[in-house]
Amino acid sequence: MSKSIIEISPLFELRAVIAVSATPDEVYSVVSDLTRSAEWSPECRGGEWISGEPRTVGAIFRGENDRSEDVVAWAPLIRGVWYTESKVVAAEPGRTFRWMMLTHARDDQESVWGFDIEPTAEGSLLTHHFRMGKATAGIHHIVAELDEEQRKQFVTDWTAKLVQDLDDTLKRIKDVIEKR
Repeated sequence: MSKSIIEISPLFELRAVIAVSATPDEVYSVVSDLTRSAEWSPECRGGEWISGEPRTVGAIFRGENDRSEDVVAWAPLIRGVWYTESKVVAAEPGRTFRWMMLTHARDDQESVWGFDIEPTAEGSLLTHHFRMGKATAGIHHIVAELDEEQRKQFVTDWTAKLVQDLDDTLKRIKDVIEKR
């Protein structure tokens, strides 16, 4: 029997880049403040730091999310308001900020979002990236009742959604920072 697409690692590995007219420290101060994520995220509506020193390695953030019915409409996804917890895994001011998604039991998952910042003559180059090594508990739940063809279609459709989310997020962050 062949391996399911859900067992491939990495399952997702995506990135997008945009130039921002601001210093790396100015960019970092915005992207590391996850409580402001409603200003730029397609699904996250903000949240709160629930453990540790905010914006530092080990701190845990509880995000409030809202997903519309039209997002990969055919798939059995959580719709409406739902919550996630994540742990900061890298926090280097002016350089990088990354967070790992946690299970409901607060176990680590191979699902890491982040921003890398490089100085340029005009300001900064901001890279937004996402990597999911092994499928998360949530992905396993979504595809549990799907056959392999549907699983492949889900990965294709979800990849397209993530690519769009990364691009949209960067455009919104650029607007937030440059209109400060």
